[in-house]
This record gives sequence, C-alpha cells and structure tokens, in this order.
Amino acid sequence: MIVNGRPIDDDPRPGQCLRTFLREQGWTGVKKGCDAGDCGACTVHLDGTPVHSCLFPAIRAAGREVTTIEGLTLDQLALHPVQDAFLAAQGFQCGFCTAGMIMTTAALTDEQRADLPRALKGNICRCTGYGSIRDAIEGKPRVKTDTIMVNGPVVPAIGQSVPAPAGPDVVTGKAQFTADIGRVSAAASEDADAPPTAPLHLKLLRSPHAHAWISSIDAADAMRLPGVVAVLSYEDSPAAKFSTARHHNADDDPYDTLVLDRTVRFIGQRVAAVVAETVGLAEAACRLITVDYEALPAVTDPVSAMAPGAPLLHPAPSVTPCGDPSPYPAGAGNVCTEIHREAGDAEAGFAAADAVYSATFRTQRVQHVALETHTTIGWRDGTGRLVLRTSTQVPFLIRDEVCRVFGLAKDLVRVVAKRVGGGFGGKQEMLTEDIVALAVLRTGRPVQLELTREEEFTAATTRHPMEVTVTLGATGDGTLTGLALDVTADTGAYGNHGPGVLFHAIEEAVTAYRCRNKRVAARAVYTNTVPAGAFRGYGLSQTVFAVESAIDELARALSVDPAQFRRRNLIQPGEALSNGSGEAEDVSTESIGVLDCLDLVEKALADGRGLAAPDGWATGTGIAVAMLDTIPPGGHLGRSRVAERPDGKYAAFVGTAEFGNGTSTVHRQLVADVLGCEAADVLVFSSDTDRSGHDTGAYGSTGIAVAGTATVRAALALADAIAARAASGADARDGKLLEAEGYCDGTSRSVAFTVQGFRVAVCAATGEIRVLQSVQAVDAGTVLNPVQLRGQVEGGVAQALGAALFESVVVDRAGRVVTRVLREYHVPVLADLPRTEVLFASTVDPFGPFGAKPMSEAPFNPVAPALANAVRDATGVRFTSLPLRRDTVYTTLQARAASQRATSQEE
Repeated sequence: MIVNGRPIDDDPRPGQCLRTFLREQGWTGVKKGCDAGDCGACTVHLDGTPVHSCLFPAIRAAGREVTTIEGLTLDQLALHPVQDAFLAAQGFQCGFCTAGMIMTTAALTDEQRADLPRALKGNICRCTGYGSIRDAIEGKPRVKTDTIMVNGPVVPAIGQSVPAPAGPDVVTGKAQFTADIGRVSAAASEDADAPPTAPLHLKLLRSPHAHAWISSIDAADAMRLPGVVAVLSYEDSPAAKFSTARHHNADDDPYDTLVLDRTVRFIGQRVAAVVAETVGLAEAACRLITVDYEALPAVTDPVSAMAPGAPLLHPAPSVTPCGDPSPYPAGAGNVCTEIHREAGDAEAGFAAADAVYSATFRTQRVQHVALETHTTIGWRDGTGRLVLRTSTQVPFLIRDEVCRVFGLAKDLVRVVAKRVGGGFGGKQEMLTEDIVALAVLRTGRPVQLELTREEEFTAATTRHPMEVTVTLGATGDGTLTGLALDVTADTGAYGNHGPGVLFHAIEEAVTAYRCRNKRVAARAVYTNTVPAGAFRGYGLSQTVFAVESAIDELARALSVDPAQFRRRNLIQPGEALSNGSGEAEDVSTESIGVLDCLDLVEKALADGRGLAAPDGWATGTGIAVAMLDTIPPGGHLGRSRVAERPDGKYAAFVGTAEFGNGTSTVHRQLVADVLGCEAADVLVFSSDTDRSGHDTGAYGSTGIAVAGTATVRAALALADAIAARAASGADARDGKLLEAEGYCDGTSRSVAFTVQGFRVAVCAATGEIRVLQSVQAVDAGTVLNPVQLRGQVEGGVAQALGAALFESVVVDRAGRVVTRVLREYHVPVLADLPRTEVLFASTVDPFGPFGAKPMSEAPFNPVAPALANAVRDATGVRFTSLPLRRDTVYTTLQARAASQRATSQEE
C-alpha cells in the first residue's frame, strides 16, 4: 500500500486491522478510542474515502492509497484548510479525537457539510460539546492563531483568547499521547520520555465472579506458549494495601486494595497479569490460565449490603499505613464511611413551615469515556530508575504511591504524563501504573498496558450511583425553615474516592442555601460491583439534581417564582457558610456572583433565543444553581519554576497536567503578563516529576487556582531577580540565566457558582425531549481566556446532557456490567446536542491568579436539574430518576394520561 505518498513494504499480520498496522509504521496520529468503529478517532482516507481503520482489515488496503492526518500536510508548506479552520476555531480540547474529526471533515462534500449532524455521526468528541467543531467546519474563527507581535507593542495576555500552544501539533497529528511512541529504535534511548526498546505487552485475566476466594492458579500452560515472558498473580503482589484514588492526603481514602488480590470482589477484577511479546500472545495466554475459585456470597446493591448478616466485603478495619484510624470512619457492616450532621432543629423547621416537600431522587452510574483509555508504559532508564509514562491527572501522587507500595525511594521513580486524552476525574486513579511497575520490576524489560474500551466500562471506575432523599420546608413568603438530606452512595467493591465524594456531595449542596435548621445523614456503601470513583463534579451532580429539583417543587407549592425563591435563600456575599455541622466553613464568600448569573440566564430565556418548538409539543423552561468551592478542603499543593532561556524567551515548569483543561495555555498567559512579554514567548513544560517541584495534580479544578497561583508567584520572583540584576548594572548576556520558584498551599478558598437555563419541548407521543435553548452563566471571576472558558462550559454542559438524557452503565443483579461498548452507551454526538450560550458574571476572586476562579467541573452540576425543571414546567410531571430516556418519559406520560382519563370517567 501507499501511506501518505510512501510505499510500505511490510506485510500485516493475519487478521490485523489497518489502525494497528499504521501505528506500527509510525503513523501515531491514528488513534485508538474504541476498536469497534464507534468513535471515529482512527479515521483515515482510503483512496480518498474516510474509513474507520479499526474495522478495516489491513490486507484489504493492498495496492491502495492511505492518507492519515500526517499526510494532509506532508511535504507541504501550509496546513490543509480544515486544519487551519480547526486551529482558528479552537476546535479541540484534549485533542485525542481531533485527527479523526479532521479526516472526516476534510472529505465532506458541500452537500454533506450542509447536514453536519448526519455527516459527523461517526465521530465522538467528549470534551468540546461540538460547538467549536461546528464553528471550525462553518468557518467561524474563535481565536487569532498568529499572536506574535513583531516590533509592535506587547498585548496584555490576561483576558485575551490566546490559542493553545499545542494547537498546531494537535491538528497535524504530531501531539504525543501516552501510547504514541511510534517505532522504537536505538535513537529512542536518547529520548527520556520513551522506552529504549519496544515494550512487552501486558494483558489482564479478570474475575468472572462478583465475590470469590482464589484457591489456586495454574499458569503452566500459559508459560509454555512461545513469547510469553511472565505470568503474575497474588503470589507476586506486594503486601502493601493502597487506594486507587489519589489525593494530596493519601489517608483520605481507605487502604483496601492490593496490586493482585486473592479475594475478588467484583466481576472484572484483576486475577492475573500476562506479559508477552505481543498483545495477541498475552490474550491467548490469559485463556490458558486455570483458576480455581471458591465462590462467596455477594451483595450487589446498598440495601442488601447493609442488611443484617450480609457478607462483609472488607472485614478488617480501614487503617493508614502507620496503623492510624481512617479520618473518615467506616460504619457498621459494609458502610465504607458515613457522615451525620445537624445544625438547629430540622424537625422544628419543618413544623414551622407553610409548605414541606419531600422526595427521593436517584442517579445512575455514568462512565467518563475519555477517548484515550488508561495507558501506562514502564521501563528502567540508563541509571536503573523506574520510569512510568502514563495517562494520569496526578503524576506526583502516582509516583509517591508506587514508591510506597514497592518500597522504593522517590528518586528511583519518575512519572511523566504526555498530553492526556481526557480525564474528567477518571485518571485521578492508579489503575494501570501499579501493575505495570510490578511487571517491569519482575521482568527488567519495558512493558505496556493499554486498557480496552470494554475494560473501561467493566473494570475502571464510574460515577457513584446515589439515592438522595430531600426534605425542604419554607414559609409562605419563600423563606427556607428546614433542610434535610439523606444520601446513600454505592461505592462499589472498593472505597476509592467513596469518603471524598460523599463529603463533597453534601457540602456545597447544603451550604449554597441559608437555612438555620439543617440535617445531613449520608453513607457510602460497599457492594460487589464495579468500583465508583472521581467523576466531574465529584458527587455534586447527584445531590444538586435532588436539591434543585426539590427547590423548584417547593417554590411551586408556595406559588413563588423559582428564580425569586432562590434569590431569597441563596448565600449572600460576605455571609458565613453552614454545612449543617453547626460550625461556619472557612471559605470566603466575598466574590459571590450567583445573583448576576441568575439575572443573565433569566434575561436570555426571556429573549427566547434558540429553536422553535414543533407543533403540538409541550414547552417549558427551567433553571438550576450549583455552588463549588474553588479548591478542595485540606490543602492542594502546587510548585512551579520559571526560567530564562538562552533564546531570550522563558520556560515555565509546572507539575499540573494538560488533558484538555487548558492549563498549558493559561500558564503561559500568566507568565507573559507578569514578565511583560508575548504569550508565544513562554514555553510550558508540565506533568513530569523530574522537571518541577511537587504538585498535587489536576483535579478539583485546581490547575489554575493552585498551580496557576504558584506560576504567578514564580514569575513575580523572576521579575524581581531580573530587576535586581538590571539595577546592579549586570548584563543578562554576561551572567547566568535566572530562574525562580513559586509555591501555593491551596488553603485559601472561596466559592464559584454556575446557573443553567433550558427551554425545552416534549413530545408526549414519543417521549422525546428537544432542547430549544441552552444557556449557562458562570461566576468565574476574572476571565483569563474567554474562548477557552467558553469551551470548558460548552463541554461540561454537553457531557452533563448526555448523563441527564441517556448515558447509563447498566449492572445486572449478578453484578455484571452489561454496557460494554460505546454503541450500547450512547455518548452524545453532534446531532444530540444544542448550542449552549455562555455568559460571564462580573466578579473578582480574592485568591485566584489575577482574580480568576476555576471552571472545569462546575458547568456539569446544574444541568440535570435545570433540564428536569424545564420538563416539569412543560409536562407537569416531576421526574425523580436519571436518565430521562425517551422510553421512561413516554411510559410515564402515557401512564399519567391513562390515570387522568380513568379519573375523568369515574367522575
């Protein structure tokens, strides 16, 4: 075949798909997102026609011309027009889907461009919400790609829509993600970010049982297979327990996990690891391993798990490595952790109310579906150090825990994250690094593990499913008198993030509203199901759905406008926050902009922008509010270093990770503004434990609030050093290049708000919900980069709409995940989503860099309740469970209509 104009002499292996063949030839712009033809990340042109190369047999490309993303610009001086358009519209965030999206777009005819929902139905983007992608295809630029001012004035960087520095590499396929090592040769040994030789491949044998004890493992037949290097089991596992969750304070999570355990607690848990020369050999060897299991009783829902006499998943108490009790004590039986609080007297508050509303709301498991699956490549470098190149949001925390589990000094382990293909909290876990480390230490050779899409569904983590009972009471004028929250979260087989998610779920959902009488009872429960973990919003999307739905119902019961009800009861600037414990929260409320957000959303909905409703459909509007602390409690460390370069530019070395959140763009803006240079004169190097001081990582929206503050402080210190050098009369060309460090402990916190509004139409005959208008106003403080912030909000709303309307990881009664491929899960595509109008409130944060607040997680949280409130307004029915699938809406509306007819006939 001819690939990008070059003849290929190698023959594909029997049964090999075109995607893996091309990647082995070094064309790593062809990505793996699903291996099932669902996501489009692997799209290439075959004789000019776009195909999903993961489904196309490589042998069928014999004698034909193949073009990958790299071939669009091969030997050309200019980018392809579609690549230029994607750059100008910032039509990407993490960029993992971008090559496939561009390849599909580049082949579209004018007729196909006129119907983009149909034309792009085979391409998924999890980050952008498709607004910027649509703009790119329609030729509507969002940024100026040329930001270098030659012999002109320096433009202040703050507040400017500076384009992402990685943009040109993303649109040409040069951006390097974890598995993009191409052809490994002797030259790779000179690259500290790639293994010195081609890695072995690791595959995992997983449990078919929800709960069992492994009596024995026989790997003799597997080891006799030529090309198999090692089979690892519980006998090879370190004895140290850990949590896959990664936090600044590791003791926040229960130590209940082993690298390989003799007890399996969910279907899909690791049982053995095979290391072999190829993926196919490793998979074949897994099938030759004989495992004898002793089945144990299983509990697959919280009710049965908490029942008297239920089998205990983790009989031993959770303790820290030092033997200290967990800071989040477990309850009786299978309760991983529980929280009880009361301020005032909730029952007295309900008794004093003129109206009381109480209902139970349920939210489902949701998968992150970051298009880059969890991937780690490990090896020993020339000095013998263990190096892990991995797709993580928290490289320093991964390093520290690998060191603890394997008894290694920190200077003997390096963790580096290249560009990460989406995270959303799912990569705040240690799911591949530990087993790869074990394989490298045992074999002495480089090893790679790349999870399949099915493994992401069945063995990674999900959002915590929750059952939330809300009780609210208020007087006739709309003043809250009582608030009670009862929460049960299903944390799955292991407690990773269980305590933290539970704590966060009740925190801001309760503190957002002023009320003297509050009561909270919450618990996270172990079950024999796939573990839950960190997910965008970190528990708040579940509880905010319940609280904001209940707020709307209570307002209706009192005949008070829902927006006015919120204005009366939301926390006001300067007021102390109360989380129901009776003690004020140590969080600043000086910069609250929620009332501005409400005004902006109400005005936009009143203007009636958006689509027209189809004839005969019921229409309605709805709003919801969500509050988010700008930094997680307990501190979140960030260290940065800014240095002069020999070419007169500057380098910023930061520990936080770039996975579409835009930190690499904003950090260069922060440095540029402080040092008075162009943003293009700042190079940012991130996510490498060798290159910067410790950074807790990119979660909790802290890439700007904490890491950004550290970067500003480093730049300020460098500016002072440069000024001192100039004052001394020294010449920069004659002296040593200067550098400075900055530090932020992340203890100074404030709050941010988001308000979502929807106008919807509902068809009772089919159950379809059509979003006619979507608008979100955000209390983001100083907007550092308007285009980037707009993109974060659009993406958050899109992901939340998927979770609200149709996404669901289905687990059967035996504990088996039924949802195993993307086509069974329904990630939103362009056809599923409206445009979202994004509006900014005018506030300035007292702690964030230049007054900025974080805004990566927050846009997700108010979407589901705002949608449910709009549907309630349209239909008169309060839906209390997610997702709002067509079949659910249809059957509910039909049942209500039948009931109304029956009542009418009786009368």
